[in-house]
Amino acid sequence: MMRQLAVADRCSPEGFAPFGAIIDRPAEAGQRQFYSDWLGGDAGLAPVFHVNNVPPAALPAVVTRLERHRHAAQCFTPLDVSRYLVTVTPSLPDGSPDLAGMQSFVLPGTKGVIYRRGVWHAGATVLDRAGAFAVLMWRGAADDDVFVEVAPTQLVLEGSNP
Repeated sequence: MMRQLAVADRCSPEGFAPFGAIIDRPAEAGQRQFYSDWLGGDAGLAPVFHVNNVPPAALPAVVTRLERHRHAAQCFTPLDVSRYLVTVTPSLPDGSPDLAGMQSFVLPGTKGVIYRRGVWHAGATVLDRAGAFAVLMWRGAADDDVFVEVAPTQLVLEGSNP
């Protein structure tokens, strides 16, 4: 039987802090919100900025692969996204993903996310329609991109019966 995980329909910055930061606009016009302390990578890496065009998915969705980037944070800022899934997993002491601690959230297209360096996460998954993200990350370390296949986990919206 496939493991199921309830997807939370909201995510607080405090709840997401072990994995990174939720990017949100300032509350008042004229204000700025800085996220610079969350960004960066190891010495010798260069910033890379690109735009992803992601095909739509639907819930329930299935996660079979996770990734992490050992040397740098990743920043995803929605450009044209309705809503999207953010699925993260802490690491076990040996560095492998702790699937028992996996969490998944639906974020609106008005909020972005920064994954901390080394955080296991699923790839970008948009809901409702195709979507585009601006992505900022650092590149240059040959061993930075780590992908691992995991036992399938079905993501279902909290309170739904698939």
